[in-house]
Amino acid sequence: MDQGKIAAFFDFDKTLVEVESPRMGMKWLWDKRMMPFGYMIRVLAANFLHSRHLLSEERMTMVALSFYKNRRLPDLQIYAEEFYHEYLKPYLAPQMLSRVDFHKSEGHVLVLISGSLRYYLELVVKDLGFHYLLCTDLEVGGDGLLTGKPDGPLCIDANKKDQAMDLADEVGLDLQRSYAYGNHQADIPLLEIIGRPHVVEPTIPLKKVAIQRSWPILSFR
Repeated sequence: MDQGKIAAFFDFDKTLVEVESPRMGMKWLWDKRMMPFGYMIRVLAANFLHSRHLLSEERMTMVALSFYKNRRLPDLQIYAEEFYHEYLKPYLAPQMLSRVDFHKSEGHVLVLISGSLRYYLELVVKDLGFHYLLCTDLEVGGDGLLTGKPDGPLCIDANKKDQAMDLADEVGLDLQRSYAYGNHQADIPLLEIIGRPHVVEPTIPLKKVAIQRSWPILSFR
């Protein structure tokens, strides 16, 4: 019986890149003088709670997505190239780029799997040569405007695991021989189903689990 292909699943925020892309998005909005004051206050408060593990990854993401309500996706896509190359690419983690190069050299299937948004993650996939992107999509209403909600489940927690398993079934991946990289306790459901899990600059809750389970702990540099 033929074995499935080996894959390498990379989370994005605080894993492949040293920063959180929603926070960099706020910086971009601030620099462009496009930051709604009420939105800024909500996100800052949510970030404070999230950084102390008092707000779930799902709630944090939903607060961030509220910015997109009543906007048009094509208007955002116009700025995506600038946002990626000027605000995200400079923070790609050197050691993680080395891991990407290693997996390429081994002929592994590269998968970017993130709760962040497709319209700018597509540029990461293109730039770094990933094969697949699993992420969060924005819902478009009947009037063509974004609703501020996800289209389908957020790609976090157990949903991230489910999407990885669906992809494995679809393209023939051997998850037990595959690799995964994550930084947050919300990545645990994914890391648990992968034979070679790694954690990157982990949160305290994830670090405790990694130590208990002898998962390798990597740094950005």
